[in-house]
Amino acid sequence: MRSPAELDDVRWSELTHAYGPADDVPELIRALYGDDEEAASEAVHEFHGNIYHQGTIYEASAPAVPFLAHAALHAPGNREDLLMLLAVLADHDTAAVGSPRWYGSDIAAICAELRAVLPELLPCLGDPERGVRRAALRTVASVADLLPEETRALAVGRVEALYAGDPVPAVRADALVVLNLFGPVLEPLDSPLAEVRLAAAQLAAERNGPPYAPELVTVFAEDGADPDPGEDEFPWPDTSTRKERLTGLLTREPDAALTVAARWIAAGDTGSRGSWLAGGVAERWRDREREVLDLLLAALAHQGRPASLLRTIGYWVERLPEPDAALREALHERARADGETAEPALLALVRSRDPRALDLVLDRPGARLLAAAARHFPEAADG
Repeated sequence: MRSPAELDDVRWSELTHAYGPADDVPELIRALYGDDEEAASEAVHEFHGNIYHQGTIYEASAPAVPFLAHAALHAPGNREDLLMLLAVLADHDTAAVGSPRWYGSDIAAICAELRAVLPELLPCLGDPERGVRRAALRTVASVADLLPEETRALAVGRVEALYAGDPVPAVRADALVVLNLFGPVLEPLDSPLAEVRLAAAQLAAERNGPPYAPELVTVFAEDGADPDPGEDEFPWPDTSTRKERLTGLLTREPDAALTVAARWIAAGDTGSRGSWLAGGVAERWRDREREVLDLLLAALAHQGRPASLLRTIGYWVERLPEPDAALREALHERARADGETAEPALLALVRSRDPRALDLVLDRPGARLLAAAARHFPEAADG
């Protein structure tokens, strides 16, 4: 690691990042150690814009790593954010390691720097804050395939301890993911912890691909409905969230995805997980709109503010040759009511080609509603 006292040993002005010469990096590093919490947080934000800009890395990225690692340990705050920054900086395609393009690349340099400082970062796996422990696991995972034997053994020992005894199930689930990066394969579908079972099922599904075994679909349906209550949702193991990865995984097999979505919606559609998954099926498989709309209609009952879901229904109902009567009736009922859901419900009703929509549009003739009515009822527009 390198302390702020060593910043002047690097010729930052000769290195580049997203906005040109990297001569602002020393000032940002020093801000991490100051008493101004707002300035320190802003410095972390700036690093996400210059040395890691929308997923792109630069010449200055690797030289910054040992300084960021030192700050993660010794600066007064932002530990989890700094660990996550290190993790995403080191994201790489494991298949590319050792190829001619790997040697001398910026990503290879970043990984080499992080690999060198990782032993000193491992104590973060025992941090009292769950968010820091999760971020530290993510940092270990980012270079798991590159660790020398001694560092690998140290990392595995620490991660095994978290998997065996961490009080937070989500941390144990993350530890399981990391252990599977090191091997051997662990798939504890019988774990007493729902988060661990869900992580195990996701690992198995990713490894084997569709069609998914019935026991995996059961775990997804039963354990995925209620998300982890924490607010530290980190990208894992790339720059997507766990929810996004699971949705993408399930939508590869529409029957499984619709089964799971139905279960999640019946359980209350917590966090809109079921309706989000159902919408993903419609995006990927254009012959399943009717089933998806049935699920979205069921999800309406669980929405505190259903306007967004009604807009989604309006988008997909337009693609059905003949929308179901039950769906049109539900839309008509909501379109007649007052409140913020009336307009998106009426727009969906228009797009369902229900003739009752015309009178309602005339009662509230907004530009968007009139344009939709003219498109779906051209005979009325002509008249």
